[in-house]
Amino acid sequence: MNEITDIRRYQNNLRDELDGAALYAAMAEAESDPVRKDLFVQLSQAEAEHAKFWKEKLGAAGIHEFQYAPTLRTRLLARLARRFGPRFVLPTIAAAEFADRNKYANQADAAALSSDEQGHAAVVQAAMADARTRGLTGTEIARAEPWHRGGSGNELRAAVLGANDGLVSNFCLMMGVAGAGLSTNAILLTGLAGLLAGASSMALGEWLSVTNARELARTQIAKEKEEIEHTPEAEQKELALIFQAKGLNRTDAQRVAAELMRDKQAALDTLAREELGIDPAELGGNPWTAAGFSAALFALGAIFPVLPYLLMKGTQAIVLSIGLSAVALGAIGIVTSLFSGRGPWFSAARQIVIGCVAAAITYALGALLGVSLS
Repeated sequence: MNEITDIRRYQNNLRDELDGAALYAAMAEAESDPVRKDLFVQLSQAEAEHAKFWKEKLGAAGIHEFQYAPTLRTRLLARLARRFGPRFVLPTIAAAEFADRNKYANQADAAALSSDEQGHAAVVQAAMADARTRGLTGTEIARAEPWHRGGSGNELRAAVLGANDGLVSNFCLMMGVAGAGLSTNAILLTGLAGLLAGASSMALGEWLSVTNARELARTQIAKEKEEIEHTPEAEQKELALIFQAKGLNRTDAQRVAAELMRDKQAALDTLAREELGIDPAELGGNPWTAAGFSAALFALGAIFPVLPYLLMKGTQAIVLSIGLSAVALGAIGIVTSLFSGRGPWFSAARQIVIGCVAAAITYALGALLGVSLS
């Protein structure tokens, strides 16, 4: 029995390591920066070495054949990395590496791999920090000043959640009015109104969020400019610390900081990027683009329960609306598994169950309200 358990453990570990090697290889292929490309290549090679360790374990246990195909999660992340660049999926991979950093801690025969996994997690976390802020350590140094703020988002997570909001809210809304016994045309009108109202609300919220972020960024840059004018020595020292945190020795860091402070605009630009994590050319993005993107994602999710009512009427429309919404919920669940760490089919099933239960509750409430109001 223990031998069978060990073999299954070896197989699971081998599959995980092969997935890691394949994913990092895909990221290396998609990476344009030679330094980061080499980093991903090394991570892929390290995962391949770990896979070799487990393959030898299986061989010693008499298992010489192992069928491997990348998991759905690995294929999706690799495709996203190739399409949008490694930076797009890096937060998801960093979160997974961090969660798995101690996966070999309780496996006595894998003690040699445990420290490697913890090291991989630290390396990917550092790579993600560098991709987000072009120097996380400098930002951390700057946080000693109380008015500094920072933050960054996960585009994939935001996109999925935006579509999910539209789908679930409109699905429940339409099931609620369907339960109240309204006509097909009234249900369709409700669904379209819910789509438009929700998309408009999301767009306005995103526009306000990005606009406020841009105004905050301008305020922070103005404060930084004021500090350069009034306390240049302190800002030069801070710049030197940032460069030292990036790997320069103290002498070189102080020399570079002194040279940079001779051009106040260049110093301001550098401090904004390295200290605040702000790109002065973008200031957090375009609020109109963000609003349009948010509205489109909400509408994309909200359209699924509406579509059947454009084609048919009555019970058929309700049944098809439920079915189409369930399929969309499952697809969203699969995508959420990329950053939740759970299996794709479990995530899909959970999403379908929760969404359909919520719709069933609103249908029942709609039926009760329909009876009472009539």
